[in-house]
Amino acid sequence: MTMTWLLLGLFLFLGIHSMRMLTPGLRYEMIGRLGETGWKVLFGVLSLLSFIVLIYGYGQARLDPTILWVPPIWTRHLASLLTLPAFMLLVATYVPRNHFKARIGHPMYAGIKLWALAHLIANGGLHDVLLFGSFLIWAVAGFISGRRRDRAEHRRPGP
Repeated sequence: MTMTWLLLGLFLFLGIHSMRMLTPGLRYEMIGRLGETGWKVLFGVLSLLSFIVLIYGYGQARLDPTILWVPPIWTRHLASLLTLPAFMLLVATYVPRNHFKARIGHPMYAGIKLWALAHLIANGGLHDVLLFGSFLIWAVAGFISGRRRDRAEHRRPGP
């Protein structure tokens, strides 16, 4: 029962954020129905609510953890080091015309992959593997989907 909220939160949060990958037409249909602002409000509210469920679930799972392995202390330092470029990549997503977008194409997915990998290295609980592993898989799928979308629209990544 301790993992139920975590799994529900992951399903909802990553499901909402996978809409463009899984059902690309639905996003445009919803924008047509609600308008861009209405869609952004709905998406934001659903994202926030699912994020709250995810955080609550992770917190509950940590109360009765299933430990898969105990990582060495140095992995925490490595994780801290890896999160710095991960956050730089996340910020680069919102900065127009930068070299990260030009080189990587989708810096948000790259940042999330690095963030998730860093946390997988430093944490050995089942709840950690579920949370960070799910985000890693989602980011890999999103990156692939984004690249395919770029090719289909004859766009080059970047500025």
